[in-house]
Amino acid sequence: MPTFAAVDIGSNSVRLKIASTSGGKLRTLHEDREVTRLGESVFRSGSFSPPAMEHTIAVLRRFYRAVQHFAVDRVRVVGTSATRDARNARVFCDLVKSATGWKLEVISGLEEGRLIHLGVMSGTRVSADVVLLADLGGGSCELTLSRGGHIDHMVSLPLGAVRLTQEFLQHDPPKRKELKRLRQFVAEEIERVRSRFRAGEIRATIATSGTAAALHGVWTYQHRRGSRTVPAAGLAAITAKLEKLSARERAALRGIGPRRAEIIIAGATVFTELLARLKLASLRYSPLGLRDGLLAQMAADYGRSPELRTRIATERSDAILALCQQYRVDLKHATQVRSIAEKLFASLAAVHRLAPEYREFIAAAAMLHEVGVFINRSGRYRHAYYVIANSDIFGYTPAERRVIAAIARYLGKGRPHPSHPAVRAVAGGERAGVPRAVALLRLAKALDQARRGAIEEVRVRRDGSTVKLLLRARRGAELELWALDKQRDFFREVFGHDLVIAEAPRTK
Repeated sequence: MPTFAAVDIGSNSVRLKIASTSGGKLRTLHEDREVTRLGESVFRSGSFSPPAMEHTIAVLRRFYRAVQHFAVDRVRVVGTSATRDARNARVFCDLVKSATGWKLEVISGLEEGRLIHLGVMSGTRVSADVVLLADLGGGSCELTLSRGGHIDHMVSLPLGAVRLTQEFLQHDPPKRKELKRLRQFVAEEIERVRSRFRAGEIRATIATSGTAAALHGVWTYQHRRGSRTVPAAGLAAITAKLEKLSARERAALRGIGPRRAEIIIAGATVFTELLARLKLASLRYSPLGLRDGLLAQMAADYGRSPELRTRIATERSDAILALCQQYRVDLKHATQVRSIAEKLFASLAAVHRLAPEYREFIAAAAMLHEVGVFINRSGRYRHAYYVIANSDIFGYTPAERRVIAAIARYLGKGRPHPSHPAVRAVAGGERAGVPRAVALLRLAKALDQARRGAIEEVRVRRDGSTVKLLLRARRGAELELWALDKQRDFFREVFGHDLVIAEAPRTK
């Protein structure tokens, strides 16, 4: 029964959640949280302040002791908006590594949104078909439209509670002109993306984060209601009340602590404007969020939850298809190359000896290897590398995207030499697999060279140091045979086997 730990280093607070899997479900063992305001100085000066880093490192050391106590099998530590923006983020990452041994992943706003969606949807019963998820952190606000449990689209807006407070609210309580500028800025950001969220089709709005928890707490205490839903009119009334109170008076309200009181007005303004601009009736608070998504991802990676693995596989497939459509990829050809590559991966397992996850890396590279043609056919594989490595492909980490990009990079004449930047960008333990994956995908691509499915069947036979491809082809497969012949030298170089092409015997 493996145990996982998720650490979320946010702009406002640092959070830990430890859980184990039981019967395919995650069971929480321990939670911890502390406000460190790591992002406060970033939004003011562009860098983490030494006191904020010191405070955060002290909290992470406490988290580390808890992780050791629960004998955690895997830990993921992620940084969000402030870490994305800070000029000295690398220094902070090095401090985290030195203090705990943990590698800090700096995730994009869209990946943050994907993980929040995964955490909420895998742990919540949602009857509505079209749902808007709104996660408001210290530095950013992620809006995700979920249709039938799948991500339809997503945006990340610079509407974090700490960021907005630093930028607009200089007095306590804030002055009228400060509030007016704040509302105008929030409204402009929401209006900029409003067309992507058709208000009439959204059936439920789910809000996550500490701000949402505080606002829900105020509402339930004032109205003595146990529901997690706060109506739009009620939220607007709470926001108007908070604007008139000092930080001390806000902190005295049930549901709002002293540190949350400092930033609650900015956060409440975002949620109020969001409901008003999108004409939404209410929001429903969910305690689930980024940490739950990280835990769900780890459980799926370990194969402990078939349901989660299916959900993540669907997310990845949807993301790859969306990127193909964006760059006008020939989907029929890409799908055919992927199918052939997957068959070769299975039948040549004793030859390539790649880890199982390379099957998915090769399949993704097969679908995306032509995205660079959209930019320019000349240098298309270099362009493909750049697009794949730098795009937010839901479900794949930056390290995994670099592996996929490197495989796609060398489908032309170039060889994946260890000194090449695309190979050096791959994590050390994965570099040896890149040439072998490239060799397999080159064969798959050659087998559909004319893009018309000329090869009906491919069988593989291994005889000592010789690999024989037995093909059953339609008439006019000359282009495929020519392309396969060109791969013999590279195949021998990578695998140490001779490649022989022959016609498959006809079955009676």
